[in-house]
Amino acid sequence: MSDFQSLGLTGRILTALTKAGYTAPTPIQAQSIPLVIQGRDIVGLAQTGTGKTLAFAAPILDRLSRNAGPAPVRGARVLVLAPTRELAGQIAKSFETYGAGLNLRIVMVCGGAKIGGQIRQLERGAHVLVATPGRLIDLMEQRAVSLDKVETLILDEADQMLDLGFIHALRAIAKNVPSKRQTLFFSATMPKAVESLAATFLRNPAEVSVAPPATTAGRIEQRICFVEQAEKLSLLVEKIRDPELRSAIVFTRTKHGADGVVKRLAKADIDSVAIHGNKSQAQRQKALDAFKAGRVPILVATDIAARGIHVDGLTHVINYDLPDVPEQFVHRIGRTARAGNSGVAISFCSKDERPTLRAIEKLTGLKLAPAGVSLPDEPLRKPGKPQGNRAGNGGGGRSGARSGGYQGGQPSGSQSGGGRPHRKGPPGGGSNASGQQSQRSSGGAARPRRFKERADA
Repeated sequence: MSDFQSLGLTGRILTALTKAGYTAPTPIQAQSIPLVIQGRDIVGLAQTGTGKTLAFAAPILDRLSRNAGPAPVRGARVLVLAPTRELAGQIAKSFETYGAGLNLRIVMVCGGAKIGGQIRQLERGAHVLVATPGRLIDLMEQRAVSLDKVETLILDEADQMLDLGFIHALRAIAKNVPSKRQTLFFSATMPKAVESLAATFLRNPAEVSVAPPATTAGRIEQRICFVEQAEKLSLLVEKIRDPELRSAIVFTRTKHGADGVVKRLAKADIDSVAIHGNKSQAQRQKALDAFKAGRVPILVATDIAARGIHVDGLTHVINYDLPDVPEQFVHRIGRTARAGNSGVAISFCSKDERPTLRAIEKLTGLKLAPAGVSLPDEPLRKPGKPQGNRAGNGGGGRSGARSGGYQGGQPSGSQSGGGRPHRKGPPGGGSNASGQQSQRSSGGAARPRRFKERADA
């Protein structure tokens, strides 16, 4: 179908979509919207950046506008669950945009914000309630919200919602939602381990898959840099100073690592902000707003920013640390090359991360390592003697070349030109301090601790 009108949406929804700049549906939207309007349960799988939020939001708003009525007191007609505060906020904003002029109450509740204000919002009820699981459980325990009027349950990033960190909360929430309901699951990946769990929440679902699960967007240029752990910071400074990089999200494995990178970039006169689970909601929103507005060009984040976050014009994603869970690689790099744009994904790979890289290659079907580089075929976290790291001498881009850096199969030893306006230092500035700090952050000769963070803390 070539336009939204042919999908059966009402006039006011079409007007709102046109004002928001939407002209033609993406494949996931074209296939999902008619099924949602029919009331079918759906498992929707599509690459990141293909418009999954609109695929469920537009038909849900269409139904609410056709069956107008007041919002249930301390209740909701539609419940949308999201794994992170940032994604929940973005979904709520999308509902407001697509439902402009419909006089529907859209309420968002999440952890990290004062619960009193959210309780007062819910007293008037909501047509659409967007929530993170932990905060919703808190509100249910305080009897501030009832879910007995929910007609549609939506799980965005369903694979993460069904992961071990969320499955118990989801089951508790599902018990309070009417069994006669519509359930929608949308995600870019759906591992086999959670596929059977999804089946317990769905009734005769239609599967909409417009690309093989765990595939990456075709407009993303993949680059891999093999580098010693102690030299990652020097290489990161070099990449950020490349004139082609206008804005970037830098992903680290841990919260402490994200803060450490921000501090060490500051020593190189590079502006950046961090976002992770230890930050308050106000701090996280302030950092995200500054990054989206272009006031700060670099956002350093853990995997809480890997899903659903949309930033216009994001040119680069840099995996400072490879993710322990291969599926997260797909979500991370999907922050760029969205809505038909192109982007660059650069992944740093130290010696102890090569098994992780091999697992990512197997999952995505991509050959990231250049020809001639042999990756070990072993488990992600094979026990054994810790790998030693030799500290670099802080030689900027040259240290990356000595450590075996590659970009798309070519050595990455070239150095870029002078600094940008927001990067005050010369190209080699801060390298020695950066190299020393990077060695300390990696724990000397020991492997860095690896653990999974629960985003909705």
